[in-house]
Amino acid sequence: MQRCGDTSTTTGIGPWEIFEVTPENAPDLYHDGQPVKGSTRAAATMVGTVMWELIQPLDEQGVFARFLAEKGEGVHHIAVATPNFDGVVAEQTQRGNTLPLSGSFSGVNIAYLPTDRDLGVILEIFSGMPGAEQEPDAA
Repeated sequence: MQRCGDTSTTTGIGPWEIFEVTPENAPDLYHDGQPVKGSTRAAATMVGTVMWELIQPLDEQGVFARFLAEKGEGVHHIAVATPNFDGVVAEQTQRGNTLPLSGSFSGVNIAYLPTDRDLGVILEIFSGMPGAEQEPDAA
């Protein structure tokens, strides 16, 4: 991760942590049950107790590139922590649902639940705060 400058004077929020997710640095992530093939760049920052994340697909593959191609820019997912991550994932599996994105990255288990048809947005669950155990790549 690298830290981007404090943009709070122009946007009201920041500083941003910048990171890339690729098949090489996220071998435990799966898109629709298959190993992730696409790469993305993301920027994250905290505003109070809410994490904001901006995601840019770096190629035409993956869940985020598909979203842009089908719907254009907008809210892709909303993330919430759950005290029973494994139980929620198991429940989805028992229902026969394929998770749009699942696995682990930076020591955090994540799963995108297929809620977009019912809620109009994907619900992401996670087992902890991303990057909590990891130092940024650059300051």
